[in-house]
Amino acid sequence: MSDYTYPSVYFSYFLFVLLAGGACYFSFRSTKDGYWGKDSEEPKYRMLEDDNDRPTSTTGAAAPRRPL
Repeated sequence: MSDYTYPSVYFSYFLFVLLAGGACYFSFRSTKDGYWGKDSEEPKYRMLEDDNDRPTSTTGAAAPRRPL
């Protein structure tokens, strides 16, 4: 009977290192693209302003969105 402990442990460590490395890579990549700077919240506020600019119908509910 063979022991499958070592392959499963090595696989789990490899998977952990792969996922942690990917998280670090994309985190550093996002800092390079400016997602952590002083203007990082700007897309959110732009989206909220766009929602406020939509016309409303006569019932007061928001008008349906146009397809893209």
